[in-house]
Amino acid sequence: MKKLYHINSYKTIKVILLTVLLLSFHDIRAQNEENKDGDKLYFTMEKPYQTVNVGQVKGKKVKNVILMIGDGMGLNQISMAWVANHGKLNLDNFKQTGLSRTYAANKLITDSGAAGTAMATGQKTNYHAIGVDINGNPLPSLTDLAHEKGLSTAIVVTCGLTDATPATFCANNTDRDLEEEIAADFLDCNVDFLFGGGRNKFTQRKDGRNLMEEMQQRGYKSVKTWDETRTISSGKVFAVVEDGQLAKASERGDIWQQASMQAIDLISKNNKGFFAMLEGSRIDDYGHWHNIPDLMGEIFDFDKTIGKVIQWAEKDGQTLVIVLADHETGGLTFLDGDIQKGQVEGHYSTGGHSGIIIPVFAYGPQSEQFVGVYENTEVFSKIADILKLN
Repeated sequence: MKKLYHINSYKTIKVILLTVLLLSFHDIRAQNEENKDGDKLYFTMEKPYQTVNVGQVKGKKVKNVILMIGDGMGLNQISMAWVANHGKLNLDNFKQTGLSRTYAANKLITDSGAAGTAMATGQKTNYHAIGVDINGNPLPSLTDLAHEKGLSTAIVVTCGLTDATPATFCANNTDRDLEEEIAADFLDCNVDFLFGGGRNKFTQRKDGRNLMEEMQQRGYKSVKTWDETRTISSGKVFAVVEDGQLAKASERGDIWQQASMQAIDLISKNNKGFFAMLEGSRIDDYGHWHNIPDLMGEIFDFDKTIGKVIQWAEKDGQTLVIVLADHETGGLTFLDGDIQKGQVEGHYSTGGHSGIIIPVFAYGPQSEQFVGVYENTEVFSKIADILKLN
């Protein structure tokens, strides 16, 4: 009997090990589903795009603030994009720069929920939380405060609207993964121009509600395509143009650029001013997936939009533009490259986020307020003070 016990135990162990191996293989295959060729660590940009050259705005009055977030975009990502575009980026126009610390309240390495909440509300919160404090109490965001002061607001992203960063400006939840609950919060967020993906969270819900129709009932022009969106010239806009995220930059063209400028044009009609949050969301995705070619495509789309935004801000003269990241993704190292050829080579150290300090770029009146080293919560405080939202 003792010998039989050992045989059965051995067979049991073999079954367990085989099961673990099969599950591991399934996880690895699932992780590589988006990138079947494995890591893509080289990129060459044969024909660079033209960048803009703007002058520095004189004066101190700030009527509008545009916050541009490159999700997962650290200094190595920016450095590689600069080399790949043959030594030019629209970011080169920014003379005032700072550094922001990104850690969450309960975890050193943050996520977009906690980092976005810090910038949107001015309080550090727990990992994965959305627009709430460490005890789960809801916090007002910059868009909430701007609306209360009579300013217009906009959120334009390349991810789903219920994804972490945009959600921190419109929702309150202890868990960013509860996206159907987060979607329902958009009914009361009062943002004037909303553009992004994630339509299934609004229309294909367990509770059977169609939140796009409910947004229409609340006075929004609720649309499902870019062709519908681009024709709107007035009123409140709720444009959810994909079931999931927007397509990657090489496939979507300049839709996000156009949507960002359309939002600015519409909300700038408010004489009291506006606050806009524009996120290049999918920079983060290609950091997670170790895909430098598509990462470069996302940063280029983001930088081209920066060029259009600062040209608009230069002409306006009373608009402050802030460009930063919520965190760095992938632990990217810039290994080698060639500026003349637009070649870059990199290496990733993680499939998640890193805790490295991230750059902040500011252009326009009072841009000097963003120089120095500070917590990400200070982004909120500085914007709130400048727009007199407190």
